[in-house]
Amino acid sequence: MAQILLNNATAPGAGTAWHPRDTASIATYLFHSFQAVGKTSASTGAATVAIEVSNDGTNYITLGTITLVLGTSATSDGFACLNTWEYYRANVSAISGTGAAVTVYMKG
Repeated sequence: MAQILLNNATAPGAGTAWHPRDTASIATYLFHSFQAVGKTSASTGAATVAIEVSNDGTNYITLGTITLVLGTSATSDGFACLNTWEYYRANVSAISGTGAAVTVYMKG
């Protein structure tokens, strides 16, 4: 089951950091995939989401960036990678459009 790093974010900012030990009985892997899904309630918009990682839970670096062009139908993009970071979070750096919202998932 995928972890939700951000759920219906409507403003810039970082979500709560996720650590594999936060979920009981989860099998963690070196291969991770990240997917952002977003839409607006009217017209068009855009969202930029940084996937950030850390080994100490305090100092984060950007693993990758997902950019979405938003519309009234959901749009989605993502990436996959091999890594062994301790902490993961999604950080919306920009979001625009009427009723714009984005959800970010992580699997791995």
